[in-house]
Amino acid sequence: MKKGFETIDAYCAQFPPEVRKILQNLRSVIRKAAPDAVEKISYQMPAFTLNGVLVYFAAYKNHIGFYPTGNGIRAFQKELSSFETSKGTIRFPIDKPLPIALIKKIVKYRVKENAEKAVLKTRKK
Repeated sequence: MKKGFETIDAYCAQFPPEVRKILQNLRSVIRKAAPDAVEKISYQMPAFTLNGVLVYFAAYKNHIGFYPTGNGIRAFQKELSSFETSKGTIRFPIDKPLPIALIKKIVKYRVKENAEKAVLKTRKK
């Protein structure tokens, strides 16, 4: 895997067209759910930030890794029961359609969660 990506486009470009299409679709879903978020590369993965990191994602041989933090997974545990998950990771099989509606809900949850944390941080100052 190539190192030193500076943009999400550069990250996606390394993959075959069918995987690139999935990644671009995921990127678009995240962008629509969090239009004010900033795209960046962090830990050599695409990331979206808004009052802190919202989500990361990455492509692997057999799945797309989606990283909405532990809270983002716990809040949707029931809806994620058909996917392989771990503490901070959801694995979407590369050969199945992305669960678009669920991804939107998770991203919107993370936007709200980060906004609430930002307000609390401001109040403490």
